[in-house]
Amino acid sequence: MTLPRPTGASAAAAPVAVPIGADYEGQDDRSLVAQVAEGDGGALEALYARYGRACYGLARRILVDEQLALDAVQEVFLTVWRDASRFDATRGAFSTWLLSMTHHKAVDSVRREENLRKRRTTDEALEVTESDAPRVEDAVWSLLRRERVREVLRTLPEPQREALTLAYFGGYTQREIAGLTSTPLGTVKTRMLAGMRRMKESLDGMSNAAGGQEPPDRRSGR
Repeated sequence: MTLPRPTGASAAAAPVAVPIGADYEGQDDRSLVAQVAEGDGGALEALYARYGRACYGLARRILVDEQLALDAVQEVFLTVWRDASRFDATRGAFSTWLLSMTHHKAVDSVRREENLRKRRTTDEALEVTESDAPRVEDAVWSLLRRERVREVLRTLPEPQREALTLAYFGGYTQREIAGLTSTPLGTVKTRMLAGMRRMKESLDGMSNAAGGQEPPDRRSGR
């Protein structure tokens, strides 16, 4: 099964929206996944319409490259099509499982691209100039922060984790999250606020435990 891709000027945006058939409107994720497991392509398209943009947003953040991000999203939903039965509703929400799979696919793609670059790169190109150092350092520090965020997210209660995952990785607004999860907007706001407070406490604790380490130039102001 091939899912729609944007083309031309729309290619820089998230995957194109897929109209949800009337038969699938209002169905929850579990019901749709069960239908996908039985070979229902329309149910897969309904899930893609709900979460394609969130998956693309996460893949794009990790991969940067637009086409690689689109390819990763395609792989994710093809995996859902082939192995929908792998989803275990007792272990969390479908959205969390889907975004976690997207993260793994994107990281795998990064590793593949990095291996290709290594094979193509000469010894001269491997030399890092002094002017490159700040950029490299910032990229590493940013990656560490993202890893910490993911680590702390896993410790949150499922409703808080789902809302923050959709917001942080998928780029959805609170109102959009309320629609996606069939949850009152006020409840979504409460969950996100509680989750962010817990994350801040946990991240502060992790930083203190690590001695508040940041890149040297950040502490000295250089």
